[in-house]
Amino acid sequence: MQATIYVTDDEPAIRSAIVKRLSRRNHTVTGLESGEELVRAVTQHPPDLILLDLKMPGMGGIEALRQIRPLAPQTLVIMLTAYGTVENAVEAMRLGAYDFLIKSVDLSGVDPVVDRALEFLALRHRVEFALEDQNSAYALSNIEVRSPAMQLLLGQVRDVAQNAKATVLLQGETGTGKEFLARVIHCNGPRATGPFVAVNCTAIPKELFESELFGYERGAFTGAHQRKRGLLEKAEGGTLFLDEIGDLDPAMQAKLLRVLQERTFRRLGGTEDLSVDFRLMTATNRDLKKDTVRGTFREDLFFRLNVVTFELPPLRVRTEDILPLCMQAMLRFGKEFGKDVLDIEPEAQELLQRYSYPGNIRELQNIIERAMILCHEKTLTAGCLPRELRDQAAQITVAMAQGEHPTLRIEMVLGQQTLADIESALIEEVVRLSDHNKTLAAKYLGLTRFALDRRLKKQLEQD
Repeated sequence: MQATIYVTDDEPAIRSAIVKRLSRRNHTVTGLESGEELVRAVTQHPPDLILLDLKMPGMGGIEALRQIRPLAPQTLVIMLTAYGTVENAVEAMRLGAYDFLIKSVDLSGVDPVVDRALEFLALRHRVEFALEDQNSAYALSNIEVRSPAMQLLLGQVRDVAQNAKATVLLQGETGTGKEFLARVIHCNGPRATGPFVAVNCTAIPKELFESELFGYERGAFTGAHQRKRGLLEKAEGGTLFLDEIGDLDPAMQAKLLRVLQERTFRRLGGTEDLSVDFRLMTATNRDLKKDTVRGTFREDLFFRLNVVTFELPPLRVRTEDILPLCMQAMLRFGKEFGKDVLDIEPEAQELLQRYSYPGNIRELQNIIERAMILCHEKTLTAGCLPRELRDQAAQITVAMAQGEHPTLRIEMVLGQQTLADIESALIEEVVRLSDHNKTLAAKYLGLTRFALDRRLKKQLEQD
């Protein structure tokens, strides 16, 4: 991001050195020698970023900060301070400064602080633009992902979005963002100007699902006093998104299959076949292939749905995306709650990145919303986060997934835990996941029941 930056310092040598350093990085940088001069400049043209010396003759940095804050509420301010005035710099941050930088002969410390501020500005601009225009929230150019898995997935999404007819199946755990990705595909393709009709197959009683999907004619049944357009008609020219498709009633599976084959349907009580043009996208947290083997899901319908399939990875395996998602959520809730929380302290960052998120992105957003409600500073602290994040961080083994094949994550802090500690924690967690069924736990661990009992007895003796 190329930025407009004001550097305000009464010492010409320091001011000139910082201006030259930032100018070499293609920023538009202006040097100012006093707080009064800064206030006049901000009044005429607010910059993106200000580096402001704390101690200056005349108007000092604190007073200058008070005056420019209402003039340029979106501008970030980094306080320049000597070692002896760090306490004052912290006070300046309470008044709205973004960060502070200790002045020294070596200016290498300027770059990371400025980079972090500009990265935050760039992210804030993207989020604000997305909030102003709802559709832009789903623009591929506004989606920031850092994990290789999600970068690869979004690359494939770009191709699929351009195909207006390709049926898409989205699979993944609850809360991984399946509906969000469906909207991304819709908004970045030829059907973007058409409707996006989202239906949760579990939210509509099966007795009503057919009438909701196909619509009905007047007199089709008791209470049908007038014609009603169904979801298929409402999706004309756009996208029909069926969430939790794996829970669809078997009778409705057959009727949906016919629609996909013929691209026609009849309203309940109707006599005419109506043609329909929409892209179908479905989502599920179940393994539909296994459901076809069990006989709970029609195999022919599965083949119709399984044209292009995207598997959304759970958040615990894409930890690179956790902090960007947190920042986006902070900006969104900050605007909603009227708070200007600008950063996350290192301890809180570590807790957020180590948590396993069984509820995935949805849970992360809930965690940030709660933290923003409790936060009264400019930085989100570990104390604002739920207790379960701190409790899990103290564990050596963490259950990552339940179900048919549970997964464990093991974390060992070198120098603080021994191999015996790891073995003890692993056995304890496996026994817990096995509901204290020692025979099953021994099977998971590849031990005999006798060997497991011997290890458990040894642990008790050591305790």
